[in-house]
Amino acid sequence: MPVLGLQLMMLKDQINEKGMYEVLRQVRELDIDAVEVSQVEMTDELIDDLVRGKADLGIETAAMSVSIAPGGNGFALETEFDRAVEACERTGARFLRIGMMPFSAMTSKKAAEDWAASVEPYAARLAAKGITLCYHNHHVDLIQFDGERIFDIVRRVAPSLLFEVDLHWVQRGGMAPLDMLEAYSGTCKLIHVKDFRVAPMPEDAVRRFDAGEMDMKEFYGTFLSLGQFAEVGQGNMNWPARCPPRRRPVPSTSSSSRTTPTAATRSTASASPAST
Repeated sequence: MPVLGLQLMMLKDQINEKGMYEVLRQVRELDIDAVEVSQVEMTDELIDDLVRGKADLGIETAAMSVSIAPGGNGFALETEFDRAVEACERTGARFLRIGMMPFSAMTSKKAAEDWAASVEPYAARLAAKGITLCYHNHHVDLIQFDGERIFDIVRRVAPSLLFEVDLHWVQRGGMAPLDMLEAYSGTCKLIHVKDFRVAPMPEDAVRRFDAGEMDMKEFYGTFLSLGQFAEVGQGNMNWPARCPPRRRPVPSTSSSSRTTPTAATRSTASASPAST
């Protein structure tokens, strides 16, 4: 049964200021059952707080972020594989997730294949330990090389790597989210739900353009950036058709996998490569 959670990228500043445990306490007051950890330093203290949050507050750690090489978001599997596994064992997390492939992997079919090939051994090793590695998409993952989407290239080359589908980015990439979920049924283990809205054209940008203070390149960049992340229900996506009513998880001793949607309700228009 799906479990609705919160993407903690949304609260990274509060985590850095107040600590993870205090943030989890406040999240629990919102009647949220699970969290996904992203864009915070995975210190021993933070992991301890996630363990305490589960024991004291009943908040599950649905997933944590990883990269392959050091310098990315979360644990670096090249150098911290064992530490990432230990963190999963301690927190009870069954999923790790890669927020984005390197920009260089988006440039050609071979580049995408090479990146996927570099990820597959880690995904397979994690699977052997009962941990599922997922890949989070953006609109660029619907780029086609020789008629094959980057998503399909990744699935072909790295079969042990499953998907965390972001429905906003699917919509932004020109594919209907429900079509995506159907096409990748069985491989979508985590789902990001956030809406897609179009902001009003800024009056100041129009004024500056009309006055000759902004050239066409800058003005068109503003025009193209009107598409924004939005809170669910605050944009143009048909959410009743996409998400069933929320139900409380039923405690179970079963080890079978369940889909775990994690809500990402960021409402700003811009996002850094790691802010996924």
